[in-house]
Amino acid sequence: MSKPIVLITSATGRIGRELVARLAQGQQFTVRACYFSDAKAEQLQALGADEVVKFDLSDPATWEAALEGVSAVYSASLDPMLEGHLNFCKALGARKDQIKHVVRVSCMGADTNTADYDVDTHASRPGAGIPLMLQHYWWGEKALIDAGLTVTALRNNFFMNHLLKTDCETIENEGWFSNPLGSMRNSFVATRDIAEAAAVVLAEGPERHGNKFYDITGPAPQSMAEIAADLGRAMGKDIEYRAQSMEQFEADFGATRAEFFEYLTNGFYTRCSPDFYNITGHKPTSYYDYLTTKGASGETGLEELWQGNLWKKGVDAMKDAAGAKAS
Repeated sequence: MSKPIVLITSATGRIGRELVARLAQGQQFTVRACYFSDAKAEQLQALGADEVVKFDLSDPATWEAALEGVSAVYSASLDPMLEGHLNFCKALGARKDQIKHVVRVSCMGADTNTADYDVDTHASRPGAGIPLMLQHYWWGEKALIDAGLTVTALRNNFFMNHLLKTDCETIENEGWFSNPLGSMRNSFVATRDIAEAAAVVLAEGPERHGNKFYDITGPAPQSMAEIAADLGRAMGKDIEYRAQSMEQFEADFGATRAEFFEYLTNGFYTRCSPDFYNITGHKPTSYYDYLTTKGASGETGLEELWQGNLWKKGVDAMKDAAGAKAS
């Protein structure tokens, strides 16, 4: 009998590459990996993808071939691509008899199915609402649920390394990085752990994980000074954290990104969830271990740190997406 086909969107991203490698090793599925850039297709095949397919959330013409014969979908999308994702959810819903399971990468903090978050009630600032990016993550889940699909959401804490990618040049050349998080501790999560959780959830299927919503975090909350110490130990050099004002951060990355970061300064993402352990049977990966050991895709977290990044200083990447509407 032929194996079921799982479609991996955002397969060339940090989580996607790891997931492709893990699913390929498990040999339970025919792994169909999506690429946007033609140059990445060969990389996905090297990781073990059985099939590779051109896919673009902004181009529905690419969806038909990607979805042919698919029974499970790993769904992830860059933050500015929300509108494309919401439209893709409708296409998946039109195939709900075919698509048995969708695993969606998300973030905790604005959901209304497992909690009662009020969109107009900020966690720490009187008179403000929940940050728009957190609302977007929930809209991304809700669109799949509303389409009648069986969904598992991985609501992840902030990614390890994601904080530092905008400062790679100063880390390498000058030995420091900056952001507005200060002494607040957050339980940052390794992207390889998200991929491992997704692989287990897909393998065990919707019978066990359908209509389940998991908070995926790291094993310990860490301050920026502690992150700097781990990074320095991994690099074999002193790395310094330099505090940045929220005003300067907003000037660098825009208001939408800054209001999300405020939640990283107020303790909202400090706690450590047991969900990763309950899915996989072991603790999440520490930041130092992530930096110094290889994942299934063959790279260490330190190697991954120097790779591409959506967020660029002086560019508001969320400028257009801020106007998106929930479907």
